[in-house]
Amino acid sequence: MRRGSPAGTRAPLDPDVPALLVKIGRYPLHQGGVGAIRSLGRAGVPVYAVTEDRYTPAAASRHLTARIPWATSGTEPPARLVEKLLAIGRRLPRPVVAVATDDEAAVLLAEHRKTLEEHFLLPPVPPGLPRMLAGKEGLHDLCVAHGVPTPSSVRVTSRCQTARLAEAMTFPVVIKDCDPFVRLSAPAVRGSTVVRTPAELCAASEKWPESPNVLVQEYLPHERTTDWTSQICCDVDGEPVVVFTGVKVRSWPPRTGVTTFGYTAANPELAELTARFCRGIGYSGVASLDWRLDQRDGRYKLLDFNPRVGAQFRLFQTDRGVDLVRALHLTLTGRAGTVGTPVGGRRYVLEHLDAPALLSYRGRGRVGRPPSPARRGDLELAWFAPDDPVPALVMAARFAAPAANRLLHIAADAVGLRPRLARVRRLTESVAGRVTERLTDRRRTGT
Repeated sequence: MRRGSPAGTRAPLDPDVPALLVKIGRYPLHQGGVGAIRSLGRAGVPVYAVTEDRYTPAAASRHLTARIPWATSGTEPPARLVEKLLAIGRRLPRPVVAVATDDEAAVLLAEHRKTLEEHFLLPPVPPGLPRMLAGKEGLHDLCVAHGVPTPSSVRVTSRCQTARLAEAMTFPVVIKDCDPFVRLSAPAVRGSTVVRTPAELCAASEKWPESPNVLVQEYLPHERTTDWTSQICCDVDGEPVVVFTGVKVRSWPPRTGVTTFGYTAANPELAELTARFCRGIGYSGVASLDWRLDQRDGRYKLLDFNPRVGAQFRLFQTDRGVDLVRALHLTLTGRAGTVGTPVGGRRYVLEHLDAPALLSYRGRGRVGRPPSPARRGDLELAWFAPDDPVPALVMAARFAAPAANRLLHIAADAVGLRPRLARVRRLTESVAGRVTERLTDRRRTGT
């Protein structure tokens, strides 16, 4: 159930200024993009979105003004990506608020702001800052420079370093790809991965390129830590417009992935730490930060800084109906004013991944377990919304194929049916494509 702000108290967005969701790379099942479309569309803002194809959940939203199919991999030369964005900008009503939904898009928009600002409204963030923040080593260096606690880290640039690190570091450790764009074009690690022994680290490094860009980071044990998230919007002068804080209860993959269940919780200490860091580095725009409270020393340690809208941003909202995307639109159109006070007790669930996450978290020790929400408030589902149900159905159709393929791989390995697997995979993908096309056609025709 969702309860809105009292009538007449919502912060008004400018309906004459449309928004464009910009994405780089292929990730069609992105709940953050759907949330942004709904948030701005419900406020009367025309919303355009870059989508991988016509049959993504975002493309099926009734709140979307128009989809712009553009399949990217992140390996394209930046000049080509900028040229395409300019071509899109020329076709849209101007000015357009650009909303990045991934780190690569945020880096591209920042580094080419001078070229793009003819068609897009963008925060005046220092051009090289988002790349440093999204890069694991750059973030570590900024944290050290500004006195923000963060896990100790070492960058690996050659495979011959691995043996020395295996002898010197305390295990377990976490390994991550360092830089945006590189992790799309030449990934060495599939997401953040916990490595428990020196032998595991050496075995993993054998699959890396000769010159990897991998960060080996101190592991903060989940038995002694609690995961928190903060989200912030800073104005053109770098001053915080709004800061949200909440608890990240479950994620998928466990402890390293996207939030599958979380809730809002007022945390003045963390809010001030977030605001102080952003002021210190001169940040402007929206950001999503992942923190881990280390109960061994009582300090919040910054794990990730995403210089764009977080996938779970709809968890947070003020009493004037302002979330992070709306705060960005209000700020860039000069309407920020008073955005209101963050609402407590809100909860968020990512439907298709929270069930496996819940199973993986069973049996976890009580030490380090986050507290329960102070009260039962609004429940925000990532995919389903009564006024916009089709994206959830499209998600289910597209999610079914890879999920079925994974189960089939397991079964085929068990009973020796691997030769037939490709045929079954093509069949499931074909069925999912037909269902998705039918749902999208029904939304377009209104049936």
